[in-house]
Amino acid sequence: MSRAQAAKHRAENEIEFSRIVAFSDGVFAIAITLLVLNLGVPEHVRSDDLWPVLWDQRQDLFAYAISFAVIGRFWVVHHRFFGEVTGFDSRLIALNLFYLAWIVLIPFSSQVLGDHAGDEEAVILYAGNLVGVVLSGVLLFVDAQRAGLTRTTSEEARQGHRRAVQIAAVFLVSIPVAFVDPHLATWCWIALFFIPVAGRLGRNKQA
Repeated sequence: MSRAQAAKHRAENEIEFSRIVAFSDGVFAIAITLLVLNLGVPEHVRSDDLWPVLWDQRQDLFAYAISFAVIGRFWVVHHRFFGEVTGFDSRLIALNLFYLAWIVLIPFSSQVLGDHAGDEEAVILYAGNLVGVVLSGVLLFVDAQRAGLTRTTSEEARQGHRRAVQIAAVFLVSIPVAFVDPHLATWCWIALFFIPVAGRLGRNKQA
């Protein structure tokens, strides 16, 4: 018996399936909310000193902006994935938990990056965290595709894998750059915002 046949069908187990999705959404919501806890202004700061204090927070704000964008993007991909899932089993749940474990780590690595942006260790930790998210997500999606637990077509899966590889490549490239200049490595991540644009331009040319 194949995994697809042995798995629980979504239509017949909608409550249990909804609990999996609700739990996942809750993890994303908590992770993205925890990012703001890394920001703060000391008490009793005079108005004349507020702008310098805020300027000193620029690395934390940069880490917040990048992390908010990537977590938001990961949630959108995860949301679309579960929208196509037709069945689930213990293996799918375990891989989803493994993926979420990397998501939950982002607020911590983001805080380290904000506090120690000039240190190569902080940049490598953050980049490694995001690579872990991407690769565990690919593992989750590929496993569901091969097991026949999703309606996603092979072409759609290939496109998703291609985007995932591009995102992972950006963070992987930033790791050796961090050994040379940690600040320059963080600016490599700006390329993440151009990947969706490049993808749309490529599809328009093909059309």
